[in-house]
Amino acid sequence: MRILLLNQFFWPDAAPTAALAADVVRQLAARGHQVTVVCSAKTYFDAKADQPAPPAEIVRVGSARYSRGAAGKLLSWTSFLLAAARRSLRLAPPDLVLAMTTPPGLALIGLLLKRRFGSRLWIWEMDLYPDVAAATGTVDPTSPLYRTAHRILTGIRREADGILALGECMRERLVASGVEADRILVAENWADGAAIRPRPFPTLPPLRVLYSGNLGLAHDTETIFQAMLQLKDHAGIEFRFAGDGARRRELEDKCRRAGLERTAFEPYCEAARLPERLSACHVGLVTLQLACAGTVVPSKVYPLLAAGRPVLFIGPRSSTAARLIERHACGWMAPPGDVPAVVTLLEELVAEPWRIVEAGARARRALEEHYELRHGVERIVAALEEGRPETQPLALAASSPVGH
Repeated sequence: MRILLLNQFFWPDAAPTAALAADVVRQLAARGHQVTVVCSAKTYFDAKADQPAPPAEIVRVGSARYSRGAAGKLLSWTSFLLAAARRSLRLAPPDLVLAMTTPPGLALIGLLLKRRFGSRLWIWEMDLYPDVAAATGTVDPTSPLYRTAHRILTGIRREADGILALGECMRERLVASGVEADRILVAENWADGAAIRPRPFPTLPPLRVLYSGNLGLAHDTETIFQAMLQLKDHAGIEFRFAGDGARRRELEDKCRRAGLERTAFEPYCEAARLPERLSACHVGLVTLQLACAGTVVPSKVYPLLAAGRPVLFIGPRSSTAARLIERHACGWMAPPGDVPAVVTLLEELVAEPWRIVEAGARARRALEEHYELRHGVERIVAALEEGRPETQPLALAASSPVGH
C-alpha cells in the first residue's frame, strides 16, 4: 500500500508529534508499505532525535519558521499548509493518507486527494481544533471565525474513512460535535519502554517534582504556582520545569518575583538524555485546564510511566490522563484550583515515600501492559490496514483510584 503521511514536523525533529509519526512509519515500512512523508524543512525546536531516519521518502517543503506567538504561528501554519498541498498533489496518488493536525486543517489535503484519486483518508487528531483555541481563550466560540472553522473541520472529519483519537475524552468530544462514533478509533499515545527504563529513585528528602515538556496555553499553571508559594519554606520539596511553551516564561517570571528558590527551569533536552532527566525526579507533574478536557491529551504522561515515575495530574477528572491514573493507580489527581489537596499530598509523600515507590511500580506495569510502543503502533497500523476503526479503548484493566 502506498501511504502518504502529512505533518509539519518529522524526523530528525524531536517534537512529540514527529516522534510518534516516526514510530508509526517504521512499523508501516516493516510491514511492506511504501511511505512518503510531507513535512516542513523547519524544525519545532533544536533538540534532535537520536534514531536513524525512518525508511520512507521524506519530502521537505519550505515554510515560515514555527513561532509561539499568535501571528508567527499562523504564518508558519499557513505557509506550510499551502506548500504541502502543492507538493502532495504532485506526488504519485496514494492509496491512503494519514493526516495529523499540525497545522489545523491539514486533513483538507487528504480530502482533496480522496476526492481526486479515491485515496482513503485517516485523521490522527493530536489537538482538537478549533475547540482547543476556544478552550484556551484564543478564539471567541461565538465568533464567525470559530463557527466557520468548526463547520469546515467537522465536515472533513465526517468524510474521513477513520479518525484516531488520543483518548476517550477526545472521542466523546468528537461525537458531541457531530462525528459518527463508528468512524473513531481510540488510540492512546505511548512511550518506548526499552529506551526509557526505571532507575532508582533519588534520595529523599528532598522530594523532587518534575514537569517535562511543553507548558502551553492548555496547561494549568496557577494551581501549582499557588502550591509552590505555600510550600516556599518547606526545605523538603523541590520543583523543576523542563521544556518550553507559551506559559513557561510567564511562570518562570512569577516564581522569580516570588523568590521561590527551590524551583528550577531548564530547556528541552536531547531524546537520549530524557531517561536521565525523568529518573532524577520522584513525581512527574502534568496539568490541563478544565475547559481543555477532550481537546488535548498530554503525551508527557507516557514517558513518566516508562520511567516508573508516578504522575501528579492537575486537571479535569474527565480527561484521559485522569482516567489512566485512576485505572492503574499510578499517581494522584487534583482539579485545577484545589491548592490544599496538592500541598497536602506533597507533604504526605515526603513523610510516606513508600507510596511513591509503589505507585511508580504500577506506572511501569501499566506501560508494559498497555502503553508500550508496540501496543500503540500496532493498533494504529492494524486499523490502517484493515480500513475500519474499532471503538474500544486501548487499555481496559481497572484499578482502584489513589489519592485525591
